[in-house]
Amino acid sequence: MLEKAVVECVPNFSEGRDRDRIQAIAEAIASVEGVALLDVDAGADTNRTVYTFAGGPRAVVEAALAGARRARDLIDMRNHSGSHPRMGALDVCPFVPIAGISMAECAQLARDFGARLAREFSIPVFLYEEAAAKPSRRSLADIRFGEYEGLAAKLADPEWHPDFGPSRFDPRWGATVVGAREALLAFNVNLTTEDVGVAKEIASELRESGKIVRNSRGVPELDHLGQVKRIQGRLKAVRAIGWQVRELRCTQVSMNILNFRTTALWMAFEAVREAAERRGFGVSGSELVGLAPAAALVESGRYFQRKANATPGLPDRALVKAAVKALGLDCRGDFDPDKKIIEWAIIGKSRLVDRPVSEFVDELSSPSPAPGGGTTSACVGAMGAALAAMAANLSIGKKGFEERTSELESIALEAQELKTELLGRADEDSDAFNGILQALRLPKRSEEETTLRGLAIQEATKRASLVPLGSARACLGAMRLCLKAVERGRASSATDAAVGFLAAKAGLEGALLNVKINLEGIKDGDFAGAVKKEIEALSTQASADEREYRALLSKTLGF
Repeated sequence: MLEKAVVECVPNFSEGRDRDRIQAIAEAIASVEGVALLDVDAGADTNRTVYTFAGGPRAVVEAALAGARRARDLIDMRNHSGSHPRMGALDVCPFVPIAGISMAECAQLARDFGARLAREFSIPVFLYEEAAAKPSRRSLADIRFGEYEGLAAKLADPEWHPDFGPSRFDPRWGATVVGAREALLAFNVNLTTEDVGVAKEIASELRESGKIVRNSRGVPELDHLGQVKRIQGRLKAVRAIGWQVRELRCTQVSMNILNFRTTALWMAFEAVREAAERRGFGVSGSELVGLAPAAALVESGRYFQRKANATPGLPDRALVKAAVKALGLDCRGDFDPDKKIIEWAIIGKSRLVDRPVSEFVDELSSPSPAPGGGTTSACVGAMGAALAAMAANLSIGKKGFEERTSELESIALEAQELKTELLGRADEDSDAFNGILQALRLPKRSEEETTLRGLAIQEATKRASLVPLGSARACLGAMRLCLKAVERGRASSATDAAVGFLAAKAGLEGALLNVKINLEGIKDGDFAGAVKKEIEALSTQASADEREYRALLSKTLGF
């Protein structure tokens, strides 16, 4: 799937009391173009502020550096105290992959940031979790053990030579820990009891660390190695405690889900509900503290749709709505996905495809060359994929189609993915064309400038060829799904799937036209040859699919 990379960064600065200092760091972060500052959570007791921002990889690194530079002038660790463990002014700075970027790429991003921070400030920097240089330093708690007060002695130990920077204690700054990790979800489930003992009991049953085994006198039991015995908890990558919420007159199981791909939101919620019901109680909703990646709620939406014997092959927004309702995330008021989901909070309504249809069509009709045929082809293809999903969804759960549920769900889910990809490519196509225009505007006052301009034009033209080529591939996939929907779905929705096939084919042919026109300006013979070969393969397959389409239409509908 082609999508712009989105990275979340969650730096923790050791200042949570001085509002002017907190605001100054926030302003420094927000000043970087391409970054959206999503949350500033200051704690007076901890004397610590957690900043959450997101954007493209480069912009996020620059924003983290901007915040650190401002903190350099404002925070003096010699005067710092607070209830939270810490070892530096910028105590910890994790990078989190949200969309269009891998964990490995985020880990490299963390290393790059750590190296720049150490070099610019001449401070010790340690790497943790997925960015760790050695297994013994994966744990943040292990690195931070001894905190700021024990840092001088730690740096004197050869075993604790920093990953970047000098082994020299900087009393004003301390040290910084940088890493890459999955998104952490702060998720609380409300119980229908005010007995905090019940909440604590459920938390100890579910959290990965489990609960301590105690004897009849309440003393922890030891194993043969002298370690405290524990009963393993049910949920991996989950920390949990039970506490009372007096304002709601209930108790909560408060969880930190360290990896929502290991333990999904729905899994944590269902586990709490089951544990509560075994004890004669229930749940009365939940809350998500801070923001979450779209995938966390989308996957939960799919689960609850299946649980209700309804189709999971819905658009992401519909799945999020289903998840919010089933989890009770709106029990204390409106849950605004555009503010609570990281990607949506960043993107907003800036994409072409998020505009009203009439506005989009009006822009197409304007004298501007972008958006144009490539964008239109991607949009038409997306409509074809959408009709495949529609036809499959209309058949799921209907009498006579029970045995095809799994097959139809697969069609709907894949069609939704292709639809999303093609909508993303609609904007990418316009961006790619604008990239050519930018390259053409480069100066050519000298031989060197002329050479660099020529190279930039070639690279931009290659991209402008590859984007619609990707659209054509996706359109071919949509065509195949439409054929399946005609064959396996209800007869009453067969014409919808058939229209979807024609739309996807038009999208494919239009996309290939854009590839061909851009290829004319490419001087790289190997590149052009490989692309022409794929164009031929896509066209051949599309022709074969059209013959199948005609035969299927005749057989199914008699047309």
